[in-house]
Amino acid sequence: MGANQSSSSSADGQQLPSSLHDFTVKDSKGQDVDLSIYKGKVLIVVNVASKCGFTNSNYAQLTELHNKYKDKGFEVLAFPCNQFLKQEPGDDQEVEKFACTRFKAEFPIFQKVCVNGSDTAPVYKFLKASKTGFMGNRIKWNFTKFLVDKDGRVIQRYATMTTPLAIEVKCLLCTQI
Repeated sequence: MGANQSSSSSADGQQLPSSLHDFTVKDSKGQDVDLSIYKGKVLIVVNVASKCGFTNSNYAQLTELHNKYKDKGFEVLAFPCNQFLKQEPGDDQEVEKFACTRFKAEFPIFQKVCVNGSDTAPVYKFLKASKTGFMGNRIKWNFTKFLVDKDGRVIQRYATMTTPLAIEVKCLLCTQI
């Protein structure tokens, strides 16, 4: 995580960057990915799991949104997480293969992360500090979605029950701003 500016604090009092673009994360092969490559794009950042009751609908709809708007400045960033009933048991390559084979996902699938607790990934500390949800700062379940604007600022947080297609209009409007 390389940050140039700080504008908020996480639940543990650490200063956080002001933009998602200030983070570096690992892809499914363990390579660094500087999220500044997504500057100028609207993003949905989502914690995913392959063995969840919400898997089929979310992956299918995320893939549909990605395919529909990828050429219009939109991207989905998927972060596998095994913290909810161990519903993402595979290793990073298995997770990527599952998403790409079963759902034809072409969006990036990153390395597995923790979204809650003392091992929370820095990028998720930032997301949660930017927009709290029903349970305050904690992520309640798989497929919690964060809508991020072209400048890397979190616009909205959506619970698991909110389907990707339910926020399609908001995504489209953000790509046109």
